[in-house]
Amino acid sequence: MADFRTLDDVDPSGRRVVVRLDLNVPVEHGRVTDATRIERVLGTIRELLDRKAAVVILSHFGRPKGAPVASMSLAPIADELGRQLGRVVRFVATDWRDDAAIEAAATVRPGEVAVMENTRFHPGEEANDPAFAARLARLGDLFVNDAFSAAHRAHASTEGIARVLPACAGRAMELELRALEMALGSPERPVIAVVGGAKISTKLDLLGSLSQKVDAIVIGGGMANTFLAALGRDVGRSLCEHDLLDAARDAMAVAKSHGCDIILPIDVVVAEVFEAGAPHRTATVDDVGAGEMILDIGPATADDLKGRFERARTAVWNGPLGAFEIEPFDRGTNEVARIVAGLTRTGALRSIAGGGDTVAALNKAGVAEDFTYVSTAGGAFLEWLEGKDLPGVSILTR
Repeated sequence: MADFRTLDDVDPSGRRVVVRLDLNVPVEHGRVTDATRIERVLGTIRELLDRKAAVVILSHFGRPKGAPVASMSLAPIADELGRQLGRVVRFVATDWRDDAAIEAAATVRPGEVAVMENTRFHPGEEANDPAFAARLARLGDLFVNDAFSAAHRAHASTEGIARVLPACAGRAMELELRALEMALGSPERPVIAVVGGAKISTKLDLLGSLSQKVDAIVIGGGMANTFLAALGRDVGRSLCEHDLLDAARDAMAVAKSHGCDIILPIDVVVAEVFEAGAPHRTATVDDVGAGEMILDIGPATADDLKGRFERARTAVWNGPLGAFEIEPFDRGTNEVARIVAGLTRTGALRSIAGGGDTVAALNKAGVAEDFTYVSTAGGAFLEWLEGKDLPGVSILTR
């Protein structure tokens, strides 16, 4: 990973600092229901305020498609940010069609915070229009990007503005980038990756990239069924992409050519219906009935993975191992997550996880806080694992 500029490289004192955050958080009835993303960026804001900066915040929210949508205003989120900071946060309503935001930003003094309206209310945001980026740049003297979860998009407020103003990463983005470097940039080996989820079709690029970087890949979730079928196993009525069996075989061949082991379940939990508390049994992968569905890994697989993680030094996790949303098919994911968490707590393993379902699964297992780092960035985390360029990060390199 290329070296990138951070807050250590700038002097924000007495300057208006434009800070790009990802405030795209869940809101119901005008109240934020999950403030995790807000909590993670408080350190950057407080540091800038302590260093005598005036803070002007940009963010998107939802998909208003380039026009103002009242239900997608950042006003309630600005209120929550103020509560989290314990100080007044000014909200600036604007449709971005005139200079109202620029005039309001000019009145923000050192030690004050203002949140501008949803940047996606203007079509130039997602188009990365240079003229709109230049307008955003007029809000301040320095740009700080603390929105890693939006860094995979070359938008005016993530990439375009950094071409106009001096730019650096905020503390939350810095922490994320350091964790990703630790995971795959220069990791301690052996490195084992967990790749789960419903479909192999959404993870082919990821498997190809990881095969060149890690020592072993654990395949879980519905996508494991496609790999088992590609090896000639009968997966019954399980979720399986039968049209991608050749792609699965190709992925295994590529991994083998790079010396990367593909690890598949050796036993599974099956049921005839997919519902909470459904009658179920444990079977070997050679003993799945025609009317059964594979919904989780079995205890022998979990025990096998325990030994593999005990021999590893770094773990990267993206995707659950089974249908973790409902009992009893969450047991495999929960057990393996607790194994990884326990090894992390003792210092035997470094563990980095990310992706929406992954975060939900680790929270459900009660171990998210025990992992070395858990990324809340969905698409950006996945694209980084796939080895793709992240425009919002690349523009911050020295």
